[in-house]
Amino acid sequence: MNELLLIGSVILTYGAVIAAYRLFGKVGMYAMTAIATILANIEVTMLVDGFGMEQTLGNVMFASTYLITDILSENESKESANRAVALGIMTSTLMFIFTQYWQLYFPAESDWASPHIEAIFSTTPRLLLGSFLGYAVSQRIDVWLYHRIWKATTDKSGDSKRFLWLRNNGSTMLSQIINTALFTLIAFAGVYDNSTLISIMISSYVVYIFTSLADTPAVYIARIMKQKNKIPE
Repeated sequence: MNELLLIGSVILTYGAVIAAYRLFGKVGMYAMTAIATILANIEVTMLVDGFGMEQTLGNVMFASTYLITDILSENESKESANRAVALGIMTSTLMFIFTQYWQLYFPAESDWASPHIEAIFSTTPRLLLGSFLGYAVSQRIDVWLYHRIWKATTDKSGDSKRFLWLRNNGSTMLSQIINTALFTLIAFAGVYDNSTLISIMISSYVVYIFTSLADTPAVYIARIMKQKNKIPE
């Protein structure tokens, strides 16, 4: 069942990104960046078994932010992609501030939600720090690599439209190595034993390889929509 749900999550999440781009253009991409960042930071508190691996649940949602920056890099501009990264960083920062602020209140006697809120967000500082650093560093590298690979393939082939699959997958897979290592070590070191840490790191990167390959058709669809003037300005 988990395997089917994970596959469904990829289809649902990437489909939502394409729909947001089709309906709202760059604004939709910025909105999806904020939504994905918030949801991924909540989902990452859950561990699930799937495809023979133990993995954090936020991987697919977080991977969609790389799809967003690749679409913006391909169809809009490098500045638009970096703006989405900055928005994701701000979203993570504000989420940290507000979720910690909530826990300063003394709950009423009839309150039932506070213990559950505390249980989820008491681990937020480390998770958000890991997510913040992993996201900020790896996304900047992803955007930089995307355009470096694009320039290199354009210089070699003379055609800027070719090798979309290479710049899309190459930039994401390389930057995800840094993201996976930073997030896992900062968020879970001391929480889980070393074997579990290694398992989380390997499984997370395997998932990111899969999600990177799976998002390539979405980038091509987004480019076709842009070429046909289907994207609002």
